[in-house]
Amino acid sequence: MKNNIKAKKRFGQNFLKDSSVLTRIIQSMPHNNNHIVEIGPGLGDLTQNLVKYKDTTAYEVDTDLISILKSKFAIELQSERFKLIHTDVLEAWDKNGSLYDGKYDLIANLPYYIATNIILRAFEDVNCENIIVMIQKEVALKFSATAGDKEYSSLGVITELISKESEILFDVPPESFDPPPKVMSSILYVSKDTNVALDKDFNKFLKVCFSQPRKKLSKNLSSIVNKEFLSNIYNELNLKETLRPHEVSASLYSQLYTKVINGKQRS
Repeated sequence: MKNNIKAKKRFGQNFLKDSSVLTRIIQSMPHNNNHIVEIGPGLGDLTQNLVKYKDTTAYEVDTDLISILKSKFAIELQSERFKLIHTDVLEAWDKNGSLYDGKYDLIANLPYYIATNIILRAFEDVNCENIIVMIQKEVALKFSATAGDKEYSSLGVITELISKESEILFDVPPESFDPPPKVMSSILYVSKDTNVALDKDFNKFLKVCFSQPRKKLSKNLSSIVNKEFLSNIYNELNLKETLRPHEVSASLYSQLYTKVINGKQRS
């Protein structure tokens, strides 16, 4: 392996070695003046392509990789085209509220074990406008799913509500990595609607809605709403009592949430 660095399981490291995949990621970048933020640059293969086009800030938690990156990008660091931050990215979000102090696009090969958490945090980060990330295909399908799809869950609802556009751009097979992961990977693209912000409690509401996916939605909601009140909401929204969680559109979930919250506030 390059630089005699062995991928660390605890950091979810799988180094991308397929240059054609790197090229396709770069070709997918939005044409704008946004800064780029990369999470988990690894050995800097994607980073090397990013800094050719735009100023880039990268967050890396692995001390061993920091020294390699500092050496590899010495010129870019000196010219300030590249900024390298040695920290846990979730801690950076907790501390600063954003990963950059202006508009940015998140472009990264994410560690799979925290990919979902990172994407949800990027959704909440008002400075983040576009997201192009490599993640496990199974997770990408959940983010890109819509009502009726078997993968449809709270992640699909949230993505649809906060985005102007979202899709899986292409798949990346295990042999594109060193070491190869045991799963297929996908490039997920989300262009956020920066005028939309979701209530923090909406996520909790969705967890209740999808708590038992095969049960009726009304059954799941009955744990937080009394049946008579819920029946009235269903009538107002013209919903069938037999609906299951995966059959309800994102916009209807938004309306349901508003009515449940308003009803609770009045009671």
